[in-house]
Amino acid sequence: MTRGTAAVEVLARARAAGEFSGAAWAYGRSTGRVTHGTLGTLSWDGDPVGPGTLWDLASLTKPIVGLAVMALVETGELALDDPIARHLPEYADTGKAGITVFELLTHTSRIPGQQPLYRHCRTRQELLDALVGLPLRAEPGVEYSSQGFMILGLMAESAAGVPLDRLVRERVTEPAGMDDTRFLLPERDRGRAAATEDCPWRGRIVQGTVHDENAEVLGGVAGHAGLFGTLDDLTTLGRALCRGGAGVLGARTLSLMTATRTGGRALAWQGWQRGCGGGDLLSPSAYGHNGFTGTSLWVDPELDVFAVLLTNRVHPSRASTAIGRIRTTFHNVAVAEALA
Repeated sequence: MTRGTAAVEVLARARAAGEFSGAAWAYGRSTGRVTHGTLGTLSWDGDPVGPGTLWDLASLTKPIVGLAVMALVETGELALDDPIARHLPEYADTGKAGITVFELLTHTSRIPGQQPLYRHCRTRQELLDALVGLPLRAEPGVEYSSQGFMILGLMAESAAGVPLDRLVRERVTEPAGMDDTRFLLPERDRGRAAATEDCPWRGRIVQGTVHDENAEVLGGVAGHAGLFGTLDDLTTLGRALCRGGAGVLGARTLSLMTATRTGGRALAWQGWQRGCGGGDLLSPSAYGHNGFTGTSLWVDPELDVFAVLLTNRVHPSRASTAIGRIRTTFHNVAVAEALA
């Protein structure tokens, strides 16, 4: 079988089954050849996917914001034990005042996740106020929380003294050479974005603006979602992470970020474990993140392998759960071929 053919077959079968209209993928090692490709269309009746297609990264925003947070740790502008109230005074008299950057990064803050605040918050300020008042879980533990990352993004803005989109650009995407990765696509670029959901809340198919409803109310820039990026940019990031964070973080900082494991969570990353979406063949040192729209990036420093998968699996509906197995089989093919 020709190198890369198995990945094409896995993803072509998924598209034929109606799981997404388009996909882009890449995998390889820190140096040498990268296998990559695209298939399908931006929407079911749209233009073909190409190398310049922009993908709504969804929760892949979280580890990229996390890289910016760790860059602030390197420069002394943040510390992992900093509490929320140190940077956001509006939290000083709440139960969240003492929650730390570390707890937010590892999803151990007791701030509940999966909160559809957009349903009753019409403005950014209303949603920010709702975050302040959100009741905490009674018991400690790991709970994946986009709401916690919204607060983390606000803390990073306060610590750096610049808006989050500028912070991510200056500390992560520009140093890494990710020229097309950004929040808030200009109008001229929205037509080359992969379509996402036919959204009942918006009354239209979303294309070129953020899919996540809470992020939209926040203005499209948030710690948990909102970034768009291309296959080339995510490939660039994957290779940089394989090289120990070259251009973005120091090797020691990245090692701390990705090797810390609390209930399966690293700092802003998910640690590899069975069923994580990273496949069956990665080593226990692997880490990555998935995005709700059908995106993922996984890196294995022990094997020196990275894999990027970008799809629009929520187009036109989020109903299907097939992306879990699609990710697993794609990553199995990617790791096996990268190591062959």
